[in-house]
Amino acid sequence: MARTNDRYKSAYNQMLARLKTLEANFELPSETVLASELGVSRTIIRSILGQLHAARIISWRGRRKRLLRQPVAADRFPDSEAESIAERLEDKFLEWILRTDVAPETRLNISLLSRQFGTTTHALQEFLVRFSRFGIVERLQTGGWVLRGFTAQYAIELSEFREMIELASVRKLVALDPGHPIWGQLDELERDHRALLEQVETRYRDFSALDDRLHTTINSVQNNRFAREFQALISMIFHYHYQWNKRWEKQRNTVAISEHLAYIGALRKRDWNQARAAALAHLATARQTLLASTGDNDAPIE
Repeated sequence: MARTNDRYKSAYNQMLARLKTLEANFELPSETVLASELGVSRTIIRSILGQLHAARIISWRGRRKRLLRQPVAADRFPDSEAESIAERLEDKFLEWILRTDVAPETRLNISLLSRQFGTTTHALQEFLVRFSRFGIVERLQTGGWVLRGFTAQYAIELSEFREMIELASVRKLVALDPGHPIWGQLDELERDHRALLEQVETRYRDFSALDDRLHTTINSVQNNRFAREFQALISMIFHYHYQWNKRWEKQRNTVAISEHLAYIGALRKRDWNQARAAALAHLATARQTLLASTGDNDAPIE
């Protein structure tokens, strides 16, 4: 197996993180157990063990695998190299939805998409299986895949939960010390929003990535794994799926940029009531946009 394999590098770094929690001379479990813990094949596990042995991190003789030393930073693959296949595929898949007019109920051509995304059909199939938990795609009984739309009820429930998560983040954010890095991040976001607003006639589709940055930054103050997972879902749905509806897209994004600037301004005042009001105003507009993608309330946002 080539050592440049993304899955191998990602699993190798995961193994190093696990070994850092153990004491020297710890006996590692079987290859089968390790493969199950890391979610990879035994072939990959054997390759990982071989490299760990070569680096004198473990000793490996027959079935015995003993930790010799804890890993250090230099033992890791760079994060840019170890980014998982699934993460790259998600970016490419969502970008494909965003930049092309892919309608709901579209059958997916796995062979064509795998070539377009520069991956194997097997890797794409695995990604779609994981991705299907969000309801964006569904495996057909015939074995193929289809893109699905959202119902209005789905959009409403998702928006309500989003509001709960983000308001909790806002309450924590406005109470942060003036020296916290979040304020510098908000300054940068404000500059990027104003630059986009000046070129909105030609760059309005770039708003999606900026929208994701703002909400991810706000929710980052929670340092909560569940909030991070939900933000990933938000990125996928609010910033990609609803844009299948191209009507009023430039107008929607122009309004949203202005709302973002008001939101950032309220956050920087560190006033809970003003920040809450700005958050609720923007999230209400986002919910209207998501509902429009289901065919309900499809009207320009003023």
